Amino acid sequence: MKVHLKLNGRVIPATLADNPVAQEFVAMLPLTLTMHDLFRREKFGPLPAPISGTGTRSQAYEVGDMICWAPGPDLAILYRQDGQAISGGFHVLGRIDAGVEAFAAPGPIEVTIEVPAGAVDQAALAAAARGPRARGGPAVIGGRCS
Repeated sequence: MKVHLKLNGRVIPATLADNPVAQEFVAMLPLTLTMHDLFRREKFGPLPAPISGTGTRSQAYEVGDMICWAPGPDLAILYRQDGQAISGGFHVLGRIDAGVEAFAAPGPIEVTIEVPAGAVDQAALAAAARGPRARGGPAVIGGRCS
């Protein structure tokens, strides 16, 4: 699923991962966060609610990753590789498609994250086509996945 991150007059496109944690994140959208710098490597900001932390965790990252600490109330955008290993585990929510350098701006930044018009309908159709109905369960469209 595509999302837009809006900051400093720019629209930064991103693609969310196909995992339960990213689906929890989508249920929180749209949202506006004040993101602060950490180690001149990432911007982070608090989500309105913690993400469950179910699923695969990682410690390796790439520039452009959108992550959530596991389990954690913070979203982070990794904009620079500093060669340091990240301790603890995090979940990859998605990836910035282009424009990640905008997050290297000094100081805190305000970021609005939303699903672009039309993307919700396409995502709902895709989820319904591959979702739980195929296994005889109810379809979950636009809701949380556990």
